[in-house]
Amino acid sequence: MTALASRGPGRGAPLRVLVTGAGGPAAIAAMKSLREDPAVELLAADMDPWAAGLYLVPSQERTLIPAGAAPDFVDVTLARCRAMRVDVLLPTVDAELRPLARARPAFAAAGVDLLLAPAAALDVILDKLLLARRCAGVVRVPGTEAFTPSVDPASWSYPVVVKPRTGSGSRGIMIATSAAELSAMERSPGLIVQEFLPGDEYSVDVLADASGHVIASVPRLRARVDSGVSVGGRTLHDLELERFGRVVAQATGITYVANIQCKRGYDGVAALLEVNPRMPGTLGLTIASGVDMPRLALAALLGQPVPERLDFRDRAVVRYLDERVIDPSEIAAVGHDLAGARG
Repeated sequence: MTALASRGPGRGAPLRVLVTGAGGPAAIAAMKSLREDPAVELLAADMDPWAAGLYLVPSQERTLIPAGAAPDFVDVTLARCRAMRVDVLLPTVDAELRPLARARPAFAAAGVDLLLAPAAALDVILDKLLLARRCAGVVRVPGTEAFTPSVDPASWSYPVVVKPRTGSGSRGIMIATSAAELSAMERSPGLIVQEFLPGDEYSVDVLADASGHVIASVPRLRARVDSGVSVGGRTLHDLELERFGRVVAQATGITYVANIQCKRGYDGVAALLEVNPRMPGTLGLTIASGVDMPRLALAALLGQPVPERLDFRDRAVVRYLDERVIDPSEIAAVGHDLAGARG
């Protein structure tokens, strides 16, 4: 792929791309890809001055922003984008996605493009109950209902999974092995009860253009998982799973990059777990398999030509910790601009 062209008539400066959630594997995977393009100038943001990705960019290109759920998250982030001359904002934290999508016009007015799916798609994707309803009849969806007083524990086969309607990773997930256990759990409309799936778990990384046309669907086996994060896996050609990723993407309105998680039931058929409408943490494996999703998604955002369809190679990955040693003064210095932005 050729280097990304600079935007704007007569502009010779690189495209300035701010990646949020710089402490997470999704952000670092995206940064590793984009830093290889000489037409891109990377910036990094996080709520925590100890976020590792902040120190993968020069000191003047790093900043702190509030948590995605904070009341001033959008205002402060927009102010930082203006001050740092950001062209494209690439969020990688679930809590940031919907607030940013709703504020898209304000960012556009400031000359900032969002590498992010539409707000209407996010409202469905980030609510596991709405997602299950949207995809029922499109792919297999495990039995799912809101965990309200109307749930009849005797109507379920056990075990079952109880988890938050919103959220990512394995946070808040509980297993009930009997009707008595389910009856004893506190019910809430913010929870769902869902059929347990015992089989292999897969993630399907999907790349779509700005119109939602799916360019690539790359399944990978989550062979080793630690605290909801894949630490070992492999990409694999599987026509069922490739189609699974494509049709879920089309049904939900995904654009750019998303990660679709599914698991096989007792009958061996893959069923939908959730959709993460952002860069996934194990994206490096997909890139090594031949589909450089961050760079291709950025090209699609900018209206540059992208392939109609891409295939991939089978590859495997094991993940390990790495480190970057810095002067302690850098940790202290990075937080000053957030205090100033909040005023």
